Amino acid sequence: MMKRFFTLLIVFCSVTSFGQTIKVLDVESGFPISEVAIYTKNLTISTITDDNGTADISDFNTTDILLISHVSYTTITTSFANLKRDKFVIKLLKKTAQLDEVVLSVFKTREKSTRIAEQTFAITREDILKESPQTSADLLASIPGIKVQKSQFGGGSPVLRGMESNRVLLVVDGVRLNNAIYRKGHLQNSITISPSLLERTEIVFGPSSVIYGSDALGGVIHYYTKTPKISEVPKMKSNFFSRFGTVNQEITTNISAELSFQKWASFTSYTQSSFGDLKMGKNRNHGFKNWGLVPYFSENLDANYFANPTVNSDSNIQRNTGYEQKDFLQKFYIPLSEKTDVTVNFQYSTSSNIPRFDKLMELKSGSLKFAEWYYGPQERFLVSTQLAINPEKKWLDQGTITLAYQNIKESRVQRKFNDLKRLYRNEEVDVYTLNGDFSVPLTNDKNRNLSYGFEVSYNDVTSIPEGKKIAVSSNKVVGFTGDFKVQSRFPDGGSSYSSSAIYTDYRQDLNSKSTLNTGIRLTNTKLNAKWIDQTFIVLPKTEIELNNTALTATLGYVYKPTKNWKINSVISSGFRSPNIDDVGKIREKSGNVTIPNIALKPEFAYNAEIGVLKYFNQRRFSFGFNTYYTILNNYITREANGNTIVYDGDQGNVVQNVNKGRAYITGYTANYFGRINHNWKTSGTITYTKGRTFDTKEPMSSIPPLFGRFEISYRKNKIEVSADYRFNAKKDIKDYNISEGIDNHVQTPIIDANAINDVDKYYGTPSWKTVGLNGKYNVNQNFWVQGKITNLFDEHYKEFASGVSAPGRNFSVAIHATF
Repeated sequence: MMKRFFTLLIVFCSVTSFGQTIKVLDVESGFPISEVAIYTKNLTISTITDDNGTADISDFNTTDILLISHVSYTTITTSFANLKRDKFVIKLLKKTAQLDEVVLSVFKTREKSTRIAEQTFAITREDILKESPQTSADLLASIPGIKVQKSQFGGGSPVLRGMESNRVLLVVDGVRLNNAIYRKGHLQNSITISPSLLERTEIVFGPSSVIYGSDALGGVIHYYTKTPKISEVPKMKSNFFSRFGTVNQEITTNISAELSFQKWASFTSYTQSSFGDLKMGKNRNHGFKNWGLVPYFSENLDANYFANPTVNSDSNIQRNTGYEQKDFLQKFYIPLSEKTDVTVNFQYSTSSNIPRFDKLMELKSGSLKFAEWYYGPQERFLVSTQLAINPEKKWLDQGTITLAYQNIKESRVQRKFNDLKRLYRNEEVDVYTLNGDFSVPLTNDKNRNLSYGFEVSYNDVTSIPEGKKIAVSSNKVVGFTGDFKVQSRFPDGGSSYSSSAIYTDYRQDLNSKSTLNTGIRLTNTKLNAKWIDQTFIVLPKTEIELNNTALTATLGYVYKPTKNWKINSVISSGFRSPNIDDVGKIREKSGNVTIPNIALKPEFAYNAEIGVLKYFNQRRFSFGFNTYYTILNNYITREANGNTIVYDGDQGNVVQNVNKGRAYITGYTANYFGRINHNWKTSGTITYTKGRTFDTKEPMSSIPPLFGRFEISYRKNKIEVSADYRFNAKKDIKDYNISEGIDNHVQTPIIDANAINDVDKYYGTPSWKTVGLNGKYNVNQNFWVQGKITNLFDEHYKEFASGVSAPGRNFSVAIHATF
């Protein structure tokens, strides 16, 4: 009897010792990992870790072999004996590269990158916090293969594969941001989404018109904002983030709160940023001692009036580059049933006036030309409702329907020195979109997948010009004394741009080592415009209607000879239908006046690329290489027609957007990632681009020079430190497109002021290199402090085609707290 009692006692103690929780931690940071799946090999028992990284494993048997898996970490297999030895604490190691990553943006549904032929890159929330960018444009500049141009500090125009502005598609939460007045040249719209709002950003390189339609020639930038999660137990989680930077006296603060309930969840976030005037680097290793200096500036801001330019007390400070921005996000998530949920998304972004720095530095007769030139508050409002359905039917397994409305307001205000006439050009765009994206597996093992969908959008554009003559008293603008006529930027009688499309995409695993991707899309666009006032420019037609249809396709193939190799190839086509800005814009830049061309046609891209990804040393190191060749047919470029015109009181050369023949863009991106050990990591990337026209033999605009970045980092327990090296090769003036003016060759150093030919007058972009240091201390999982030094050696340089010099040495400190 006594023997039986002790036997039962031993069994009871053994069972109760395993009737406890397991804790899963990140091997590098020591922080808990949520949503880790723990299950048996036969899937009879499973559980998931909570926000504290813990899970109850009392239902498992002591003889079970457990698999512990998370999408971002290496899966491990263990036994109860090993768990007991490790005191029921499991540490997971992050995957070294993107081969097994789940990508959302390529097919608008979750798909493993092992089945995707296109070149993609994803930056996670953790990466965003580590990079700690001042704006989302700075975030994009940290991504391999992307170069960012800036005409003023309050901007940032991303360049993908030698294409930018309206040749690159911006998307947020499944809603396209590109609208009918996205221009050819440089855009600042990418900054209207604060990095603090982002959960993830994905980049798809190359023509992606099958899934996304017009504009996606260079690629797609898809922003995903944070989405709240429901909870069985009511929860509230709040975050506070604040950063200060010395180079422009930056103060950025973000506060957010997530409410989680059983039947609904809410996420609220507010970000406010204040940027002062930007200081450039002092060390001029390029050899041009005066390049970029600001000896004079206009003090005509905030109702001030000064008849003449003001002497700058420190010519390294770029006066009139500061601005403020506010961003708000409110998102609700409501599960309507087990197979249906809805997400309601409100976004609002606004700014102060943003001075156009390069225009305020423009000279006329040796003196500053403009007393005022600024963008009015840049406002973006978005509301969308996204319905996710999972009916699990034969022809519809899952899908999303997104209905969205956007309102965009922007304006340009300018006034010349020795002139009391202030010109306003105000634009407003209302955008309505409806998207349906659906998918279904065609086989039980899900190795054959069909996706299909539709998109309908409508843009209504209003353009209102105003001329006001200011009244001045004691160096202050006190009112207005009269009105005068001003030429509108876009058709003053109103204009609209609409698009409708259907698409289908098919993916099939041909065998265990290869996958085929195919897709086709039919798109129709319509443009209507009406001009009323013909005071300044007389058009052959005052009302126009353009109707264009395009069929685009893609064919991709992925081959995985072993688990350590991935070879992908893509043949794809894309198109961009002319929008209101292409067809109907009237504006002046550097003495050239762009006038409408109502006969403009779509431009097409035909792309071929191949990529290789190879793992080494048990997947601790990886090397990737992707090269492409893109043909542009019927490409749109800006061309002078030999006439002159008076615009805003000055004589200018007439230029128009016109269709030309063919051009090519080619290049490559090479990158590596290496985990030296559990604590040390390193990465690097190099991008090369070249583009020229076949017909005119000119270089293509927006082609950046060779650039790259290398980084090494160390992480152990609560400490993270890293160092990065960034570089740009020289871009010779002979490789600039001079005629269009988009490359801003006049912003490069002058080497011969008396030269008649611009190619002989300017130097081009000098090469540059910078070093940065980054350190972070995790006080605990709810609070950390970060210190960062960029441009350590205070180098002076300008990014290619930029009108503003890059920031000099910057010290920044940030704190982040979770409650």
